[in-house]
Amino acid sequence: MTRHEALDLTKTTISGGVGTDRRHDSAHKHVTGEAVYIDDMAEPAGTLHAYLGLSAVAHGTIRKMDLSEVEKAPGVVAVLTARDVPGENDISPPGLHDEPILADHEVHFLGQPVFAVIAETREAARRARRLAKIEYDEQPALIDIAEADPKNARLVTKPLALVRGDAEKAIAAAPRRIKGRMRVGGQDHFYLEGQIAFAVPGEDMDVTVHSSTQHPSEVQHMVAHALGISSHAVAIEVRRVGGGFGGKETQANLFAVVAAIAAKRTGRAVKLRPDRDDDMTATGKRHDFLIDYEVGFDEDGTILGADFTYAARCGFSADLSGPVTDRALFHCDNTYYYPAVRAVSAPLYTNTVSNTAFRGFGGPQGMVGAERIIEEVAFALGKDPLEIRKKNFYGEVDRNVTPYHQTVEDNVVHRVVSELEESANYAARRQAINEFNAKSAIIKRGIALTPVKFGISFTATHYNQAGALVHVYTDGSVHLNHGGTEMGQGLYTKVAQVVAEEFQIDIDQVKITATTTGKVPNTSATAASSGSDLNGMAAQNAARQIKDRLTDFAAERHGVSKEQIAFLPGRVRVGNQEIPFPDLVRQAYMARIQLSAAGFYKTPKIHWDRDKGQGHPFYYFAYGAACAEVSIDTLTGEYMIEQVDILHETGKSLNRAIDIGQIEGGFIQGMGWLTTEELVWDEKGRLRTHAPSTYKIPLASDRPKVFNVTLADWAENAEPTVHRSKAVGEPPFMLAMSVLHALSDAVASVANHKICPRLDTPATPERVLMAVERLKADTGK
Repeated sequence: MTRHEALDLTKTTISGGVGTDRRHDSAHKHVTGEAVYIDDMAEPAGTLHAYLGLSAVAHGTIRKMDLSEVEKAPGVVAVLTARDVPGENDISPPGLHDEPILADHEVHFLGQPVFAVIAETREAARRARRLAKIEYDEQPALIDIAEADPKNARLVTKPLALVRGDAEKAIAAAPRRIKGRMRVGGQDHFYLEGQIAFAVPGEDMDVTVHSSTQHPSEVQHMVAHALGISSHAVAIEVRRVGGGFGGKETQANLFAVVAAIAAKRTGRAVKLRPDRDDDMTATGKRHDFLIDYEVGFDEDGTILGADFTYAARCGFSADLSGPVTDRALFHCDNTYYYPAVRAVSAPLYTNTVSNTAFRGFGGPQGMVGAERIIEEVAFALGKDPLEIRKKNFYGEVDRNVTPYHQTVEDNVVHRVVSELEESANYAARRQAINEFNAKSAIIKRGIALTPVKFGISFTATHYNQAGALVHVYTDGSVHLNHGGTEMGQGLYTKVAQVVAEEFQIDIDQVKITATTTGKVPNTSATAASSGSDLNGMAAQNAARQIKDRLTDFAAERHGVSKEQIAFLPGRVRVGNQEIPFPDLVRQAYMARIQLSAAGFYKTPKIHWDRDKGQGHPFYYFAYGAACAEVSIDTLTGEYMIEQVDILHETGKSLNRAIDIGQIEGGFIQGMGWLTTEELVWDEKGRLRTHAPSTYKIPLASDRPKVFNVTLADWAENAEPTVHRSKAVGEPPFMLAMSVLHALSDAVASVANHKICPRLDTPATPERVLMAVERLKADTGK
């Protein structure tokens, strides 16, 4: 008798397979506080702490820097400046060389890192940095992009133009034309775990860095370049990130590099964790945009031509502003077909922190521009905006070519919107709201139903690849590692479900291990909503390699054809007998069959020619729609979100529970971006909203009073993704546009819906009130 004979050979399903509602693998640890983040890790004896010294002006040259008092402060071990960087003083994307680790001669924004203090305690380092004496020759600073002319301003990177047809001619010939400008605010990532890095020096040139990053491989390369060593000497490890949202795709580089330099300089472990104020001041955010638009349309509301200029506050260096502003153009259509279109980007240089990736990566700003012209057309014609939206949807067999010349082949927006319109009872609620507003002088209600079409893939084609490592041990347990990072989005759980499904073993038998560059190299960032798509397929590939070896082995050993081998829950059918999975694995090991595999996946069918503005940059599109109802107080501008109904399609969901959580969270975060989260810089370039006291993310009390989220149970990805699922990280964020347009609808009611309110974002109560007063003045009320 073997130790496996008690195994249940009659099981019909495994626990935690694909398509089951499995909780997040660390959910219970998050609640109890047992989840270990970098600042929870036990510190080796002698660990030092670093703190950054930041510039006090927005633009200028450093005339004199006296750090002698800093060096003499109690507990200080070392002070680092640009001269102490052993290798390259740069953390910009490859080939750009425009973002120093520590400013050397010139500073470009208020809060730019200039030096670092290394001390015995974090408090000692924080206190010592205040003793620095730096004199600047201050120069004029450009803070607000409204002060720049997009056509003649300094840019941080090459702009993009998307052109299909002759937009100028189409607009000029259209029966109706409208031109306008919209300001779209930025957003701070406000991750619960701030930026942090913990570097431990090894022998020779080796260093291990525990980094709260979405892109371990990029951190590895940055540390190697800064130290002047090869990448093989640097190991980056991260078990979990306490929220990223794009803010730890490139922004973690600075902290990891400074910690690593300090660790190698002192020969001791070094931790760097800034305060929230410094974190918000020194790290990039979502780009705020100025969108200039012109649209030509007919009397029925069909758009005939559209012209957009998307100008973005990028900061002093390029960072990811190129691809972010590119993606804004990719989504200037949202779900709408423009017979003729021209869209150009203007990535503007400013003396502010360099903005970076944020959930949606420019797509939300692009879509907001699309929805603004829909709203303009609707108000100009006196029609319900939903009618105009539906009239301009992409077709399913024609009218289906995007501004970047990709054909939309998987369009389900008609069905999504139709089903939500019915389930949310839109028509009846619209009528009831009109009747309510006619009788209510102070409180006005509004409703809007907005769609989303979001392209899935990195627009940088080479990032669309992933690796994974799978080991099967002789007891039948499985070790899983891949290049994706767990940020609370449930990626580790989903990929483990994929592996469990392949081997037909319970998910408890799959060990999820920390992401590390020492196991899976050259990985892409966990971003672009591609974490499950890429890493799930890579892990599936690795598991299938091992399954194929086990199948070949079983067929040969038992003298049956490979077609007679089947993996069943907890066991493998070999001809007429069933063998517990662990037993087959043990037999294979004794026969010297390799039980480890490195998996790989690259997204097919995608290509992009940026110079031509044409290609097939997205593997597929994700669709959804949201219906929001709000009420506003026309005397104060305050508002409430009364009800939100969402219908979103995720293909054949890998895990509905996690997907619904992503939709709920993404929507609330998007709602915060469009309503309460306001970034304010003063004329000196000082960020005034740099703490929870002045920067307002949504509270639990801000959630809709009624919040209904439904997954489309009929959805299936047209492309052969992992189990025909679809990405869910970013697309739901844009569903929050329904709240912005519901607020606009409520404001418009004070002028009988005859004037477009042109609400800028964030639509704070102050902006809502100003819009109400403006419309009242325009109508003489």
